Amino acid sequence: MARMEDGHIVETATEARGAERGPTVRNVLVAGTGLVVAAFIIVYISYFAA
Repeated sequence: MARMEDGHIVETATEARGAERGPTVRNVLVAGTGLVVAAFIIVYISYFAA
């Protein structure tokens, strides 16, 4: 909860950000990286393994 100190509003870092980074950020990063790797593997197999 924000509070007043000497005429200034004091908040914690989480309150100032307005939210916390949850595991969703990590999940999107891992899923996106995995999909890019899979796409490169598919392209490699389709062009060079024939």
